[in-house]
Amino acid sequence: MSKQSNIKNKIKEQYGTIALADGSLTCRSSSSGCCGTSETAVVSPIESSKIVGYNQNDLNSIPKSSILGLGCGNPSTFAHLKDGDIVVDLGSGAGIDVFLAANIVKEKGKVIGIDLTDAMLEKARKNAQIHGYQNVEFRKGDIEEKIPVEDNSVDVVISNCVINLTEDKVNTFKEIHRILKPNGVGKLIISDVVTSREVEKALINEANWCGCIDGALTKDNYLDSIKKAGFTSIEILEERLGNVVEDLNEDIEKKTRNITSITVKAFKN
Repeated sequence: MSKQSNIKNKIKEQYGTIALADGSLTCRSSSSGCCGTSETAVVSPIESSKIVGYNQNDLNSIPKSSILGLGCGNPSTFAHLKDGDIVVDLGSGAGIDVFLAANIVKEKGKVIGIDLTDAMLEKARKNAQIHGYQNVEFRKGDIEEKIPVEDNSVDVVISNCVINLTEDKVNTFKEIHRILKPNGVGKLIISDVVTSREVEKALINEANWCGCIDGALTKDNYLDSIKKAGFTSIEILEERLGNVVEDLNEDIEKKTRNITSITVKAFKN
């Protein structure tokens, strides 16, 4: 089995465990968010979500069990969604950003959540059913291989601290580009983490990858991945410095990495 498949299986395992915990797991959060792991004080999922930009009124408007405190930003704040928009949320988890978007696009719109983890999908679908959401749908998909959405059909793609978990980021952004509407209509609004120094492949730690650390690109490489996928008008909307991570290299020498959260906007022409 390849290291790539090991990482993907580890992601499914970890986020499946979080989903099955039914909100009882707390997040070791920081100013950059949670995304699975961190090094600072333990806080609740709601408090972790507020740290990265969600407000209490918005959180009160959606199912509480959809709030897992795993993000590193709030892409919906910058998306300027409208009544009737078609929205796709990549790595939708228990549905926090899907339900926030659904409240805005209303009955004329639709929000599609895509996730790799069966337990997350089950949790999100249950939330939608219990709370009567008619304009949402949750689909299983591997976003770096094939997003299960039609070409040129989506107004806005959002994602919260998920693209860094993929191994082929350029192909992931190409898939996003494929499903967005052309002629400057379709846009992506993505919150994610970047790093001051990327980890050599031989030194990758699977647990750190699942925690949104070892899979992160430098900011320049992250933005370049978006550009290579065909996007234009790429802009960083928000940036905040988060954790400092210490690694041991092959010589047992400590090297540090800064982990920063960013929210990026780009358009498909």
